[in-house]
Amino acid sequence: MLWNQLQNQAVELGWDFYVPVMLFVVLVALAVPVWAAIGSAAVLLLVMSGALPLSLVGESLFSGIDKFALTAVPLFILTGDVLVRTGLSRKFLDVAEALTQFAKGGFGSATVLVCGMFAAISGSDAAGAAAVGRMTIDRLVESGYPRPYACALVAAGACTGILIPPSIAYIIIGLVLGISASTLFLAALIPGILILVSILITNIVMNRIYGWEGGGNMPMGEYFSQLGAALKSGWYAFIVPGIIFYGIFSGRLTPTEAGATAVMVTIIMGFVMGTLKLSDFPAMLLSSAKVNGVILPIIAFSTPLAEALAIMGVPQGFVYSVTSITENPAILIFLMICILIAAGCVMETTPNIVILAPILKPLADNIGMNEIQFCIMMITALGVGFITPPLGLNLFVVAGLTGESILKIAARAVPFVFFMLCVTLMIAYIPAISTTLLPDIYK
Repeated sequence: MLWNQLQNQAVELGWDFYVPVMLFVVLVALAVPVWAAIGSAAVLLLVMSGALPLSLVGESLFSGIDKFALTAVPLFILTGDVLVRTGLSRKFLDVAEALTQFAKGGFGSATVLVCGMFAAISGSDAAGAAAVGRMTIDRLVESGYPRPYACALVAAGACTGILIPPSIAYIIIGLVLGISASTLFLAALIPGILILVSILITNIVMNRIYGWEGGGNMPMGEYFSQLGAALKSGWYAFIVPGIIFYGIFSGRLTPTEAGATAVMVTIIMGFVMGTLKLSDFPAMLLSSAKVNGVILPIIAFSTPLAEALAIMGVPQGFVYSVTSITENPAILIFLMICILIAAGCVMETTPNIVILAPILKPLADNIGMNEIQFCIMMITALGVGFITPPLGLNLFVVAGLTGESILKIAARAVPFVFFMLCVTLMIAYIPAISTTLLPDIYK
C-alpha cells in the first residue's frame, strides 16, 4: 500500500524549518517585496539547518537564472509592450468586436476575446489587464455594464495571460521541474481555450440575466461586410501571434527564438506604420525591465531555498503527511487544488511555482498523475488567484486604472471564479484535456 511505501519517508521538522517559514509569512504580510522575503527565509533556513554551506549561496543564485529558456521571459514581456505602443493591440479589439457584433452582449464578448489575443503574445496577465482595460472599460460602461462588473470582466479575461500559450508561467514551471516549455505550451492550448470559453459563457449568461448590453439582430450581409472591413484594416496585427504559434508548435523555433522574432517583427511593423519612434525605446525598455526585474530575483532566491528544502526532505515529508490523511487519488487531487488556490490568493504565481511545484510534484507522481497534466492543473489553479482577494493582482491593476473599489470588483468576479474553478476540476480529473495534443511519449 502507498502508506507502507511512504512510512520510511516521514520527516521530523523542527524550528530550523518553522522559524524561516514564519519569517517569510511575516515579511510578506508587512508588504516586503517577495524576492526579499524569500531570500531572507532562505538564508535563515540555511544558517539554522546547515543544509547547504552559505558559501554556495552565490553560486546557487546565479545557477537559478543562468538558463537560456529564461531569455524568453523579457522577450515576451517586451513584445506585449511594443504591441500596445504601436497600436496593434487596438487592431485586435477591432477584429474581436467585428466578430461578436452579431450577438447580444457583443462588446463584452469582444473584450474577453481581445484578452485572449493579447495573452497569445505577451504571456503576462497584468500586462493584458492594463492594456485591455484602458481600451475597453469605459466603453463597457457606456454599453450598459456597471463599472465594477466591467472591471471584473477585464480582470477575469486577463487571467488567460498565464493560461494561454506562450505563457511566462509555463516557462518557469518547465525550468523548475525540467520539462520542455514547448511541450507545456502544446498541452496548455486546449485548457487555455476552455478557460477563455468559460469566461465568455459567464459573461453571456450574466448579460442575459441583467440585460446590461443590447445589440444583436444584425443582418448577415452587414455583419460580414463589417467583419471583412475589420480584417482588411487589421489583418497584419495577427502576423505576430502567427509567428509565435507556428514557430513554437511546428518545432522550427524555441520559445526564446519565437519571442525574439516576435519582438523584431513588431518593432519593424511599428516603424512601417509610423506609430513607433526611436524616442519610445527608453520608456519601453524601462517598462519591460521593471516587470522582468520582479520575476528573476524571485527565481534566483528561490533556488537555494528549494535546494535546502529538498535536502531536508520536506517534499517527501509533505507526501507522507498528506497521504496519512487519505490515499484516495481523487481526494488528494482536490486537496492539491485547494492548496494552490489558497496560495494563489495570497502570493504571486512565480514564487508559488518555485516553492510549491517541487513539493507537490512528488505527491502527484505517487498518485500516478501525468506530470504534464500536473503542470497544467497547477498553473490553472494559480490563475484563479489573480481575481481573488486579498492579493488578486488583476484586481489591483484594473482598480488602479479606474479608481474602483477592489472589494466591489472582487464581488462581481465571483461568477467568473466559479466557472474557472469548474474548468480547473475538469483539467485535474480528465487527463485527456491536457494530453490530447501531445505525442504518445508524454501520455
